[in-house]
Amino acid sequence: MTIALNSTVEELLDQVNKIYPGVVLVHFGDEEKGYLRHDQAKQEALQGGIEITVTDVTAPNYTASHELLHLLMIMQGFPQIFFQVSFGDEKLDEQLMIMATDLYDVAMHVIVVDEQRKHNLIDSKIEALYIKGVDETLTPEIADNDDERTLRLLTLLDTCVFMGERIDTVATHLSELYPLAFKAAQTMYRDLMAKPIDSPFTMRRAIVKLFKQFDQQLNEWRLPALHTTEFTTLSTVVSERQLRLETRQLFEVFHSEMINKETGEKAYIALQRSDHQNSFVVNAPKENTDTFFKEMYDKTVQELLEEMHVPYIVRK
Repeated sequence: MTIALNSTVEELLDQVNKIYPGVVLVHFGDEEKGYLRHDQAKQEALQGGIEITVTDVTAPNYTASHELLHLLMIMQGFPQIFFQVSFGDEKLDEQLMIMATDLYDVAMHVIVVDEQRKHNLIDSKIEALYIKGVDETLTPEIADNDDERTLRLLTLLDTCVFMGERIDTVATHLSELYPLAFKAAQTMYRDLMAKPIDSPFTMRRAIVKLFKQFDQQLNEWRLPALHTTEFTTLSTVVSERQLRLETRQLFEVFHSEMINKETGEKAYIALQRSDHQNSFVVNAPKENTDTFFKEMYDKTVQELLEEMHVPYIVRK
């Protein structure tokens, strides 16, 4: 089966290749499950480029454009996430990284899906395939305390973002199958969308909000929180004025119980004072730490970030 991208997605691929310093290629697999999920493509770094493989070709133009838009947003300076610390439990770390990445993607989908709709890459057929994918992913709620609540909340939150103003067309279906999770997801979605998400700064704010909202809901359900604000490093977005501030004015460093993956020692995590989000991890010396931190706090934000090779985004 030969698959060709439509003209809209070809133009998007050309746009990405004009910005990316290498070559971005799109290849197709041969699986066709008959439903849509956002795990039906993968990106692989190759020498001199990136290869996007659409592993499931149920809706190849939708899936390819989705991956290309994610890539384009990163190249246009939207925040990224990194995992620099560990709880010392490989399985737990992996679960938290998956959940944090999924939450990050939910926020990014606000812009990705909006762009896809603007270019007519989402229609009622794509919506039906997407909802079928939701039903393939989840089991119906059978009790207040089953072990799928976290997955349901995450999946249905992404569904609210995907459907947007058209959520009413599937609300009855989702309420019947997943009443608790869908209600919680709708509440989180309304809160998420209370302010525009249209720039790196507003995107970062939305990601942090999602991290906190999600833990709050898990706490209400008496489930273990993810602690994503501490575990996940999120790109800093700063203004020109903030770059000139002393580090102590913008960041607060605390000695975490988590482990710094690079050094194997207990991690020093720099939290942004305004939202308490992990913005970078500090490799502090074992000796003379008081002097080290005093000198660190005295530096301007720009001096410190550049000295430590911490990527940052300048707010426009």
